[in-house]
Amino acid sequence: QVQLVESGGGLVQAGDSLRLSCAASGFTFSSYAMGWFRQAPGKEREFVSCISCNGGSTNYADSVKGRFTISRDNAKNTVSLQMNSLKPEDRAVYYCAVSWYSGAYHRERDFASWGQGTQVTVSS
Repeated sequence: QVQLVESGGGLVQAGDSLRLSCAASGFTFSSYAMGWFRQAPGKEREFVSCISCNGGSTNYADSVKGRFTISRDNAKNTVSLQMNSLKPEDRAVYYCAVSWYSGAYHRERDFASWGQGTQVTVSS
């Protein structure tokens, strides 16, 4: 049974940093790409970032490129999202997801299972 548990969310001020983590279990972590998505109030869920199974390839949404960094530790079955220079528009629930594939694809339909999410709030 796939389990994805996010942590690290919280309330910060604009310009601050946060590091989100996702602990994965129930599947062969090193065989699958992982991703982060987010959903702001009143908006649809959107892609943030993804990383291939071996960490060799990453993708980012234009809105976070240069500020967010995704990484993974296949020995610990974790994927992280380092978020720097946070903006009020980054406020959302952030979800970790496991892909159907090993490569770093970014569409929602490329992902098989999702965590419960962690709230990130950025005050101006």
